[in-house]
Amino acid sequence: MKRSASPPSGAFSFDMKIFRILKRVFLFLFFFQFIYIIFLIWINPPITLTQLGSVFSGYGLKRDYVAFDEMSPNAKLAVISSEDQIFTDHNGFDFKSIKKAMAYNEKKPGRLRGGSTISQQVAKNVFLWQGRSWVRKGLEVYFTFMIELVWSKKRILEMYLNVAEMGKGIFGIEAASQAYFNKPASKLTRQEAAQIAACLPNPKKYSVKPASRYVTIRSGWVMRQMNHLDGDPDILALIKIEK
Repeated sequence: MKRSASPPSGAFSFDMKIFRILKRVFLFLFFFQFIYIIFLIWINPPITLTQLGSVFSGYGLKRDYVAFDEMSPNAKLAVISSEDQIFTDHNGFDFKSIKKAMAYNEKKPGRLRGGSTISQQVAKNVFLWQGRSWVRKGLEVYFTFMIELVWSKKRILEMYLNVAEMGKGIFGIEAASQAYFNKPASKLTRQEAAQIAACLPNPKKYSVKPASRYVTIRSGWVMRQMNHLDGDPDILALIKIEK
């Protein structure tokens, strides 16, 4: 009767070394990203993968991080109205919008619709890369959960308004305000803020100035939503508008 061949002890030892190395790398990355999330409560990201992609693609990088109080309440209200009207109420995910987006994408696979909240977009823009792979979406869920756990809603909105792409090579509300209206973000009017927010679905495609047809139409819709949300006490408390 033949005995089954057992793996050489040397090969087993090598496999264990690889396992220990991978375990240490994983623990290091997990610890590093957790510390980075904590630090981002107070500091802004030195660079993001999306910003690097803009540089390497030839669009350049225009950005100027500003504090929450240096952003017009109109800008805050405009992006909430445009991108995530239940931002103050959810814990990072809008499951109704996700279901609607999935149903739409099944019916029209060639035209993709997103259901991402502001929190999810921050997770993607700060920690990850652009794309629609399952790996990236899985990591997006993780980072969304973490920033909702560690950061305040105010910090999430502040980060969004600082890192979101708002034109070709233009990142953040301050850079957008200066590029399109030659004024600081603190001075944006409702109309101007709505125009910037209107380009967010595809800032490389939809021009703010000169305003594309899409931005012209959508900015009107955004302003109507702003008027509708203007009476929400949670939103007003967040964006610092006194009624």
